[in-house]
Amino acid sequence: MAFEVLAEPNRRRILDLLRQDELPVGELVKQLGISQPAVSKHLRVMREAGLVSMRVDAQRRCYRIRPEPLIALDEWLAPYRRFWNRTLDALEAHLTEKD
Repeated sequence: MAFEVLAEPNRRRILDLLRQDELPVGELVKQLGISQPAVSKHLRVMREAGLVSMRVDAQRRCYRIRPEPLIALDEWLAPYRRFWNRTLDALEAHLTEKD
C-alpha cells in the first residue's frame, strides 16, 4: 500500500518536507503551493496508510512521519539494492577496463 500512496508526486513532496520536522497543515500548504483541501486529502491518504501521524495543537493539525512503514519498504528493497550495486560494480569494472 505504501508504494501506491507514494506513487503520487505531491505525497512524496509532503514526505520530503516532513523529513526535517513535524509541520502544521498551513505550512505544508504554503510550501507546496497547492490548496489546503488538496493537502488535507493527501495527508488523510498518507495517515490511513500509516505513513504519517497527526496531533492537534490548539487550532492546528501537525503531521510527522511514521518511520515503521518506510523501514518495511527499505527492508523489502534491500535485496534489489544489492542487485543494483553488483550491476553498477560490474559496469564500473567494464568501463575501467576500457580506459
